[in-house]
Amino acid sequence: MPVLPIRLGVNIDHVATVRNARGGRHPDPVKAAEAAIAAGADGITAHLREDRRHIVDADVAVLKARIKKPLNLEMAATAEMVHIARQLKPHAACIVPERRQERTTEGGLDAAGQQDALRGVVGELADAGIRVSLFIAAEPAQIEAAVKIGAPVIEIHTGSWCDAVTAGEPAAAEFDRIVRGAALANSAGLEVHAGHGLDFSTAEKIAALAEIVELNIGHFLIGEGIFAGLGAAVRSMRAAMDRGRARAAAGSRNGIA
Repeated sequence: MPVLPIRLGVNIDHVATVRNARGGRHPDPVKAAEAAIAAGADGITAHLREDRRHIVDADVAVLKARIKKPLNLEMAATAEMVHIARQLKPHAACIVPERRQERTTEGGLDAAGQQDALRGVVGELADAGIRVSLFIAAEPAQIEAAVKIGAPVIEIHTGSWCDAVTAGEPAAAEFDRIVRGAALANSAGLEVHAGHGLDFSTAEKIAALAEIVELNIGHFLIGEGIFAGLGAAVRSMRAAMDRGRARAAAGSRNGIA
């Protein structure tokens, strides 16, 4: 298959987490978004949670007005969030599972078990001109459900694989699941993204999968930004992804699937 360029979406949620810990306006997640874009990010992701624990409504409104790259709004499939998205009209909306008790998104959406409800949400957002993705595990049942629901894009949850890599545990089976899931989704006509828990090395490896055309990365980049500066962290991530993509292109030229 042809190897397309791979995009980097930078999630700026945890800049807002730091701001909210003390209140006020500093650090400003919008300023972080602009710095990420200047360093090579292709888009910005922000998760507007029901409890507003980090990003708040005013943040997404200012992001939409000020940033010069696409805004991807992560959101739960609730009437409140659908209303906000339809009013805001971000470039894209990624439907994610959400529980108040979780520290961060813990797994993929159960698209297979919520097909009727999700079909309505996807339809409403699409009618507003918003590109919709579903954040799911790389499981055949979930991918097949995404097709039936009518979502044009999926984002594969990479957290289990990244956790295994970080812990030094066997990770080959988890990575193989991602490989097979990306291939299945691509063959079904879905655009394939990936994210959650990625660092420089795991992003480089997953960027070598030609079926995946976008990575969304946040927590790691914000953490690295504390030490190296956010711009430097984004540039390093962009370089790691480009190295992985170069391997994919070389494999394609050599006839390697």
